Amino acid sequence: MPSTPRVALATIAASTLMIVLDGSVVTVAMPAIQRDLDFGPGGLSWVVNAYLVAFGSLLLLAGRLGDLLGRKRMFAAGTAVFTAASLLAGLATSPAALLAARFLQGVGSAMTAAVGLGILVSLFPAGRERARAIAVFSFTGAAGASLGQVLGGVLTDALDWRWTFLINLPVGVAVLALAGPALPADRGIGLRAGADAWSAVLITSGLMAGLYGIVGVPEHGWSSPLTLAPALTGAALLTAFFLRQPRARTPLLPPALLKVRAVAGANLVQLLAVAALFAFQVLVALHLQNVAGYGAARTGLAMLPAAVAIGAVSLLVSPRLIGRFGERAVLRAGLVLLLAMLALLSRVPAHPDYVRDLLPVMLLAAGFGLVLPALTQLAMSAAGERDAGLASGLFNTTQQVGAALGVAVLSTLAAARTDSLARHGATRAEALTGGYHLAFATGAGLLVLALLTAAVLLRRPTPATTPAPVPEPPAAHAMTPAA
Repeated sequence: MPSTPRVALATIAASTLMIVLDGSVVTVAMPAIQRDLDFGPGGLSWVVNAYLVAFGSLLLLAGRLGDLLGRKRMFAAGTAVFTAASLLAGLATSPAALLAARFLQGVGSAMTAAVGLGILVSLFPAGRERARAIAVFSFTGAAGASLGQVLGGVLTDALDWRWTFLINLPVGVAVLALAGPALPADRGIGLRAGADAWSAVLITSGLMAGLYGIVGVPEHGWSSPLTLAPALTGAALLTAFFLRQPRARTPLLPPALLKVRAVAGANLVQLLAVAALFAFQVLVALHLQNVAGYGAARTGLAMLPAAVAIGAVSLLVSPRLIGRFGERAVLRAGLVLLLAMLALLSRVPAHPDYVRDLLPVMLLAAGFGLVLPALTQLAMSAAGERDAGLASGLFNTTQQVGAALGVAVLSTLAAARTDSLARHGATRAEALTGGYHLAFATGAGLLVLALLTAAVLLRRPTPATTPAPVPEPPAAHAMTPAA
C-alpha cells in the first residue's frame, strides 16, 4: 500500500476514534459492569478513573518520546498495547482484573494519541490541507464521544458489556496493519536531544498524583486527606518540573513553547471548555437514565443528533470558516453556541419532551465541531518537525486534565445540590434535576471564562503589534515560531 497523506490520515483517525469510543462506551455500560463483576459503590468509578489517570499522566512524556524515538514507532507500539489491554478487559472476571486492564488501556492510548497530531502536522503543510486534516481528526474526537454512547447502549443491551471492549480488537488489528505502510518512517531526533530523566519523572509522577486526587473528589470530597495529599503532592512535583525546565540542558518542555501566545491560550481555553462540557457528555446521559427513565440504548439514540451535527460541522463547515475568517473567530462562534446549549440544559425539566426540550440542545452541540478544530490549529501553530509530538502531547494533556476537573467540580456540585433539595422534601426526580441544573449552569460559567480567556490571549495579531520572529532555538529543542 502506498504511503500517502490521506491513507495516513485515515489510519490516525481510525485509531483516535477507537480510543475516544472506548472512553464514552464504558459510561453507558457501567451499571451492567457493576452487576456482573460485583463492584462496590466506590470501586465502580475507577473503571473510568484508572484509564484517565494513566492516559492523562503519560501524554506529555509519550509525545516527547515520539519526537525522540520516532512518532511512527510510538504510534504502533501504543496501538498494540491498547488492543491487547482491550482483550484483557473484555475477558476480565474480577474488579481487580478489569481495573488493571483499564490502566493498561490508558497507557496504550497515551502512546498513540500523543503523537497523532504530530504526525499530521508533519504530513500536511500549513493552510487548507492541514485545516481539512485537522477537521477530520477533530471530528473523530468530538463526534466519537457521542457515537460511543450510542454504540455502548446498543452493545450492552443487544449483546453484553464485554463487547464494549472486545469491539476494539478488529479495529486495533486493522490500524496496526495500515500503520506500517501508511505512516511515514521517522527515526526521531535521538534521546540525547531532549531526554532529561528528572523532568520525565517529575511530570509523570506529578500528573499522576494530581489526577489521582482530582478524580477521587466525587467519592471523598474536597477536604478529605485522600484528596488533599495526592493533589498537593502533584502540585509540588509539577512546580518542581516547571522550575527545572529553564535550567535543564535538554528540557522536556522547552519554555519557549509556552511563551507562544497562541499555544498557551489554546491550551488554557481547551482546559476550561472541556471541563465545562463534561456537563453535556456525561450528565445529560445520567439525567436521561436516572430521571427521565431512558434505557441505555434509548439514551444513546437520543444523543445521536449531536454526533451527526458535530460531524457535519467538523468536516464540511469548519475548514471553510477557518479558511475565511480565521481560527480565532471560529473558536468564539463555537463557544457561544456551546454556551447557549448549556444555558438551555439548565432549564430542561425532569421529564422533558424530546423534540421541544432536547433536540435543540443536541443541534447546538455542533459548536464542538467549530471549537475543537480551531483550538487544535492554534495549539499546533508553533510546532516544528522536531517537537510536533511534544505540542500534540501537551494539547492532549490539557484536554484530559480539563475532563478530570469537570468530573470533580461539576459532579460534586450536582451531588451536593441534590442532597440539599432531598433534605428539604423534594422528590428524587426533582432533587436530581436540581443538581444537574446547577452543574449545567456552572459549566456555562466556565465557558464564559473560556470566552474571556480567548479574547485576552488569542487576539488576532496585527502588523503594528506582531512581535519580531523568535530566534531559532538550539538544535536540541528547536521549534518553529507561530505565524
